Amino acid sequence: MNEIRHRNSIRLKQYDYSQEGAYLVTICTKNKECLLGDVVDGKIVLNDIGEFVQQCWLNIPEHFPNGIVDEYIIMPNHIYGIVIITVGANNYSPLQNAKLFQSPSKTIGSIIRGFKIGVTKWSRQNTDIYTLWQRNYYEHIIRNEKELTETREYIINNPFKWELNNENPKNIRRSN
Repeated sequence: MNEIRHRNSIRLKQYDYSQEGAYLVTICTKNKECLLGDVVDGKIVLNDIGEFVQQCWLNIPEHFPNGIVDEYIIMPNHIYGIVIITVGANNYSPLQNAKLFQSPSKTIGSIIRGFKIGVTKWSRQNTDIYTLWQRNYYEHIIRNEKELTETREYIINNPFKWELNNENPKNIRRSN
């Protein structure tokens, strides 16, 4: 008998991911390979893929007008970025009870999916890397201004901590 495997969602149940607010997003490369660049003397040096990742990240608002990119950093094998979802006067309001007619293109998930697809298509056409991203992504809902400020500082300081980062495959203190 074939059993159908269902993946457990890492998203919050009952949470509306199109709600106005700030989200910290982490997107990792497949097997956390260092495909996007390197850190040299505490500064990120992007390769061609990393440069294209940055271009696509900055272009998110062109494709998703409700998405604003805030602080971000592209590390050798992952991206940290803050995406702020806005709700204009003519857009869906999370306070209304019209969720049945809500467009999925206004969610944090659709923004990240579109970003990953765009970079993957470019990578397949311009490099020998077919699978660039790990499945899924991690997000954290930023709940207040203090947390937003702390998250921005964490992102800015990330390259300086790369030598000790658990995501760094060259970190000798990392447990395998």
